[in-house]
Amino acid sequence: MSSLHRFTRRSFLRGAGVTMALPWMESFTVWGDEPTGKEPASQAPVRMAVLFAGNGFHSREWWAKGEGKSMELGKVLSPLMPHREKMLFIQGLTNAEAQKGNIHSSQTGNLLSGAPLASGGEIRSGTSFDQLVAQQYGRETKVPSLVLGCEKSNPSVHKNYSMLYSSHISWTSPTTPTPLEIYPALAFDRLFKDTVSRGDRSVLDAVLEDAKDVRRGVSNRDKQKLDEYLNSVREVEQRIENAGKRGEFRGWRPTLDKPNIPRPADGIPQDVGEHMRLMCDILVLAFQTDTTRVCTLKLNNDHSSMRFTNLGIDYMIHHLLSHTDNEDWLKVNQFFLEQYAYLAGRLDSIQEGERTLLDNSMLMFCSSMLTGHHDASQLPVVVLGGGGGKIEGGRVLNYRDQPERQMCRLYLSLMDKMGIRPGAFGDATMALQEI
Repeated sequence: MSSLHRFTRRSFLRGAGVTMALPWMESFTVWGDEPTGKEPASQAPVRMAVLFAGNGFHSREWWAKGEGKSMELGKVLSPLMPHREKMLFIQGLTNAEAQKGNIHSSQTGNLLSGAPLASGGEIRSGTSFDQLVAQQYGRETKVPSLVLGCEKSNPSVHKNYSMLYSSHISWTSPTTPTPLEIYPALAFDRLFKDTVSRGDRSVLDAVLEDAKDVRRGVSNRDKQKLDEYLNSVREVEQRIENAGKRGEFRGWRPTLDKPNIPRPADGIPQDVGEHMRLMCDILVLAFQTDTTRVCTLKLNNDHSSMRFTNLGIDYMIHHLLSHTDNEDWLKVNQFFLEQYAYLAGRLDSIQEGERTLLDNSMLMFCSSMLTGHHDASQLPVVVLGGGGGKIEGGRVLNYRDQPERQMCRLYLSLMDKMGIRPGAFGDATMALQEI
């Protein structure tokens, strides 16, 4: 990875068993070096997140046209209206290997790698591009990558393909899906606690004295920013604690008045919307503190059994609903895009020098099929964020009629914005020049 600077100095709050990085502040350089006569001070690093929603989208309402403030969006994408000027709508990209099986697992297991998939009981895909980034870019951070999910993995087999392919989009190696964290409390602990055990006191309680020392030496504006940041950490802690008290697994509907399995000690929110928002907030904290710069958030599985009682839709699981194209399916689609929009809004509200955290990030939203009818001839993709000033938003890019329209070309483009240039990846040998 090429860079003019090494991030040699970081600022942390420390307490017993806790290390908590600080956000950007004007009073001191969080990211490292000071400007010199020859080189400017380092910029905030570029962060990358991949969000995934299974089973595709409404066949008539996934579209965008125009540019900038004048961009028009289909109903599925309507939650993204406030972010149009920082948005790339990309259509026509495809994953050739994913079309060979034409079922959910064969279309998902190599979504982020473009690699051939093994079948017949064997599990072999390819290292996903997020993990390739983590191997190089993650050396600078406490957590190389954060891989989150809101639905448990499915270990069964469907039409000769392992359903682990449908459950994991991030792969550390061709035979190893990256461990998926679905418990918000454990994901949170991984960011801030050096050791995790039951009964640990609050992260904020542990670092409070150190925070008071920092507060004495910063500007009034930074005092306000520090207070807002610590309050946001406390809010997430409290929401996790409350969710655990109600907890049942979500993703399937209990058939008894009382759960017939023990409540998970760390808790998973019963409400799927709350679960997703918690994971989004944890992602924001991870990026805001530079604890990691790479995150994958799988909102649900492909071939998902998730139900949406929070939307008043309880008669059909997500997978079956995806074959309907009715108003409830559109409502579910919009719900997923609302989580994406929420994440972008949170990141855009955090200032890092002259840019926002969204400006310094790349958020890719995708599914392994365009529609619930297994149409993978072109894949649904949206990218939000400026990539550290390297991506121009407010555009629609159409590759449907181009001969070289591999999805892996997009991954080469995103890796390039982070200074990683492998030359080739998956079935692609060149990046998308327009990005």
